[in-house]
Amino acid sequence: MRRTTTKTLSSLIVASLAATALVTGPAFAETSAEAETIQVGALRLGSHAPNYIAYERGYFAEQNLDVEFVFFDAAQPMAVAIASGDVDFGLTAVSGALINLANRGAVKVVGGALQEEPGIDGQMILASKPAYDRGLTSPEKLAGYSYGITQAGSSFHYMASKIAQESGFDTSAITLRPLQGVGNIIGALRTGQIDAWSIVPNLGKPLSNSEEIVGIGWVADYIPDYQVTTVFTSAEIASEQGDLVRRFLAGFSKGVADHNAALVDKTTDAGEVESVIRIIAEYIAPDQPYERSSVSIQNGAMRINENARMNVTNLRDQLEWFQQEGLVSSDIAFETVFDTQYVDTY
Repeated sequence: MRRTTTKTLSSLIVASLAATALVTGPAFAETSAEAETIQVGALRLGSHAPNYIAYERGYFAEQNLDVEFVFFDAAQPMAVAIASGDVDFGLTAVSGALINLANRGAVKVVGGALQEEPGIDGQMILASKPAYDRGLTSPEKLAGYSYGITQAGSSFHYMASKIAQESGFDTSAITLRPLQGVGNIIGALRTGQIDAWSIVPNLGKPLSNSEEIVGIGWVADYIPDYQVTTVFTSAEIASEQGDLVRRFLAGFSKGVADHNAALVDKTTDAGEVESVIRIIAEYIAPDQPYERSSVSIQNGAMRINENARMNVTNLRDQLEWFQQEGLVSSDIAFETVFDTQYVDTY
């Protein structure tokens, strides 16, 4: 039975980002009367699967946490929501907005999540069929074409720039098109309004099998150690509520373990694989037939770092890139953004 409530974000977010969010969560996991209610930011992507698994299987309840999910269309509004206190924890890519909020003492990254790994299909680079027919048959040919991003300073911006650099041309050779949300980018790519994009495989693979879109490469070939997403919270929670952070990460990490065992390492039986897929499908594809969503979930799973380990080598590279591009201040220290006390690093 699904418990559904509606939450409107603070006037700050509504005014600055016109963002509203739906809070949902099936009441399968019972929590005690004293359970602490927290809001967790979410996107309808497979990369957020550990949170959904942890909720449905009671892993957050074991930590005496009652989780409500707040759904967003892009990463930057989620960062603002955590900074303003509307959301307690989030799982998203590093963005210019997140770094700037951290520099103002508003948010902290406390763990790692989605990770590119050799041998596992990761984020795909896609081209519209018209662009492909005009010659965009590989990422090395992106110069002169347009590339969809959510906002300037988003992870999509970072990926486009790194692909360009590794291919031997400047980012300015690509026309970046900020379209605010993933749904908008998909629509623009399908209709040829933009030429290229990159996205996680549970979305990229089915899109590349359509008549309108063609897969032309893999992000891992250009950023092989990319820490795609991170776990973050407010700076206040990170510094003053360490027990809450540890409990959240403990529940999240059990969801990670189930996800990786069933879909990445494939060390479980078929029944467990289906159980995990059904949980994920309910959240990321609630309006699609299970037979359709299950294929994309299973074929598109990527490694999520065990126990929320943090890839500080790549995260330092990301921070330096944002600084070099002038998207954040050049004097922001790594420790201003990333709090490594809660997880192992590498």
